[in-house]
Amino acid sequence: MVFIQLITKNFIQKYSSEKTVKEFKSERRLNKIANTLKRRQYDLMVVLENIHDPHNVSAIFRTCDAVGIPKVSLVYTIEKFPKIGKKSSASAFKWVEREKYKSIENCYSELRKDGFKIYASSISEDSKSIYELDLSEKAAVVLGNEHRGVSKEASQLADERIIIPMFGMVQSLNVSVAAAIILYEAARQRIMKGKYEVSQISEKELDRLIEQWCSK
Repeated sequence: MVFIQLITKNFIQKYSSEKTVKEFKSERRLNKIANTLKRRQYDLMVVLENIHDPHNVSAIFRTCDAVGIPKVSLVYTIEKFPKIGKKSSASAFKWVEREKYKSIENCYSELRKDGFKIYASSISEDSKSIYELDLSEKAAVVLGNEHRGVSKEASQLADERIIIPMFGMVQSLNVSVAAAIILYEAARQRIMKGKYEVSQISEKELDRLIEQWCSK
């Protein structure tokens, strides 16, 4: 079970005189924001490449928020990024940041600068099962277009190509379903290693983000 650390009275008092608490109106809400931020997995990323269906994009963002992924990288070189309604995304867009890139090469370059290993979801001869991977370390998962999958460039430039084992006649899953399976396998591994129990950000950064989230 993931450990949830409640905010101390000193913490509440610290914010009680600021308008952030007044805006959120309740100690319970402030607790939820702080605990969510403390469990964010800054060493787990998702890259979306030309996924055009707004329902799929929304579902992926909801999963990212649920697993604790703070940011999604967007690479749209063919399709335009779809318009997302507040209802379809269940407000996940408020809590998950987006970063746009003009090319896969540029996106991968930035991820590697930050020490990420890149896993592209691709049906290839050398693809590894997601259950053979260590997703508790710095990892970026790349998901491609509903019909074409990831581009040839995204597949070839990745560190590994990965698949979800399937035992039926159909070779692929809906991209949002695939995202949920992969990300919750990552979450399972991280829970086992206690990574949700230790905050990856400093107290100073936590304070800054709490103020930012309270204004959303």
